[in-house]
Amino acid sequence: MSQALLAGLARTTRPQEAVRRFLALDAVVTGANGIAYLTASGPLGELLGVDAGLLLGLGAFLTVFAAGVAWLASRPQPPAAAVKLVVDANALWALLSVVALVAWLEPTAAGLVWTPMQAATVAGFAGLQWAALRAATR
Repeated sequence: MSQALLAGLARTTRPQEAVRRFLALDAVVTGANGIAYLTASGPLGELLGVDAGLLLGLGAFLTVFAAGVAWLASRPQPPAAAVKLVVDANALWALLSVVALVAWLEPTAAGLVWTPMQAATVAGFAGLQWAALRAATR
């Protein structure tokens, strides 16, 4: 990803600020998803064709993960190792979402759309965060 494109996406020319902004965006989206799974696991489970208990557990995990990512985003200079951990976790989440879809989930049509869409979103966060971190550590 070019420096100019990254700066445009983050609306800043300071790479460290780009890292923080992409972490903050990740925290907001992940937190919203986690809270939705926590508060509406039953209806969402029916809509997506996913067990409500699984969604409840995922909601708890995502909410805690989002809080950690938000804390990192609030740091003036998030530690590179912690940002790499977030990138790796996001990449793993995206991969496991696709594996789950193929291997053991039996989703509805909505679930067949939602699962790859959220996996692509999370993979996009990983890519943006990684590119911003690389630019910040040059």
